[in-house]
Amino acid sequence: MKAVTLKSRVTILLTTFSILTISIFIVIQLTHEVKLVRKFKETQAQIVSLAIGNTWDKIMTLSQEPEKRMELLKKKITALKDSQTINSAEVLNPKGEVIFSTQEWRQAQKGSYEDLSAIRKLSQPGAEESESAIDKASQTFSLYIPLKGENELQFLVKASFSLAVLQAALRGVYQPAIIVGILLVMVNLVLGVFLSRLVVNPIGIFNEAAKKIASGRLDLRVNILTGDELQELGETFNFMTEELIRMKDKAENANPLTKLPGNIVIMEEVTKRIKAGKKFTVIYCDLDNFKAFNDKYGIHKGDEAIMMTGNIFKEAVKANGASDDFIGHEGGDDFLLVTIPERTQAIADYITSEFDKKVRVLYSKEDLDRGHIVAHARDGSVKEFPIMAISLAGVTNAHRQINNYGEVTNIAAEVKKKAKKEPGSCFVLDKRTS
Repeated sequence: MKAVTLKSRVTILLTTFSILTISIFIVIQLTHEVKLVRKFKETQAQIVSLAIGNTWDKIMTLSQEPEKRMELLKKKITALKDSQTINSAEVLNPKGEVIFSTQEWRQAQKGSYEDLSAIRKLSQPGAEESESAIDKASQTFSLYIPLKGENELQFLVKASFSLAVLQAALRGVYQPAIIVGILLVMVNLVLGVFLSRLVVNPIGIFNEAAKKIASGRLDLRVNILTGDELQELGETFNFMTEELIRMKDKAENANPLTKLPGNIVIMEEVTKRIKAGKKFTVIYCDLDNFKAFNDKYGIHKGDEAIMMTGNIFKEAVKANGASDDFIGHEGGDDFLLVTIPERTQAIADYITSEFDKKVRVLYSKEDLDRGHIVAHARDGSVKEFPIMAISLAGVTNAHRQINNYGEVTNIAAEVKKKAKKEPGSCFVLDKRTS
């Protein structure tokens, strides 16, 4: 099944909104128009009922002759028809026979079922003053008005009103609704295109860019100029890409054994702090007697010593370092740590203390009991070498200005020599002011 796109969702949402809006508009208008028509018809029926009732009362007073009474009643009904107050009218006798109609073809016809039903109801004592009915087939509203004499039903007048006014009212609602609907759909189409350009298109750009970056195109950048959160997202996206490049460079430059950043990243990190004007301390590490240990115990044990040292550096930063402290591995037994001056001593103390504790597990019991190992020196002679120790050399700009990474390495070389002369594990910090 094909996934529904965001553009499709926007279109569906806007279309649904249009239909809902038009429907609400039609319902409100229909309700309003029907109320108006109903009120008009009710008022019209009341007027006709009152007019015919008053006329009958006058007729009953003026004449006692049935023929004369009927003649006067016909005149009144005809006048109402001519004035278009009613659509048509009929006069029925108590038997349900049409004795007069404004429609000639209805003369002498038998009344309908509704007519006979109205006669029965209105003939009862205490009956209503009128009855009404709607004929859906002919679209008419009929009002039944009883005319009584001596408390008995003499005639029944059926006044009919056309419901064409209601149909016209409905047409008056539907036509504007159709026009409004068309306009609303057009507006929503324009809005859809606008939203597509403003939201959907940038998302598409992000999607395509992400795919290309995933395939290795880390040089790719997006250019979203919407002046809103989408533009901010684009800038964040570009920043993320730049960070990916840096991470890739770090990974490629990382030491294969410890996975810590190598020389290039180390230089970049220190240079970045120098340019930012931050105060820092760079702690360099060197393992004393490491070569002799590696020669006797083998490369595998030497790698263990290096891994252990890297882990101690990580633990030291976790326990005493700052959030942006940096650890690097230049190679072999040479590690480097960058921290702030305030955390320097605590970190150095942790490293020397933990190293002296953990290094002993790398030696055999015999060598530990002797306190040294026997191995070949660089000149080929056999010598005794003490248990490994760690020498730390600190370089800081807390006491003097340092302008570049080269100065850091030069100072470190001097301080390392001093640290190597100290017995056992130690930390020497350069505090010179010039």
